[in-house]
Amino acid sequence: MSEDQGKALFAAVDALLEEASPTDGLPEPAERKRLREAGSLSQERVAHTLGVRRETVSAWEAGRSEPRAPQRAAYIRLLKGLAAKFPPPQSIAPQQSVLRAITAPAATATPAAGGGQKPSRPVSG
Repeated sequence: MSEDQGKALFAAVDALLEEASPTDGLPEPAERKRLREAGSLSQERVAHTLGVRRETVSAWEAGRSEPRAPQRAAYIRLLKGLAAKFPPPQSIAPQQSVLRAITAPAATATPAAGGGQKPSRPVSG
């Protein structure tokens, strides 16, 4: 195999990879729905604007199908605009940890050895 044939082969494989997983910025289906709902937009309104049926938008949001050109580019533009206005919610895990630490009952101090507590059972001696 010549060097040119090898380059052509790898270029063809790269083209297939591009088709298999587009890197054009289309969010995952659940994020598509979150963004639309955050913008208080109905599926019907998005569909009308993009020139597709409501069921098509529903399928995009459920991951049953992917938008194709030319609607794909317009849909991505809409979603990017919504993402700028409605970023994903921040994780609340650190805040919950702080809240638990503040509201947790105070731990009882363990007395030092021989700290004056009576043994739970008599000591024979």
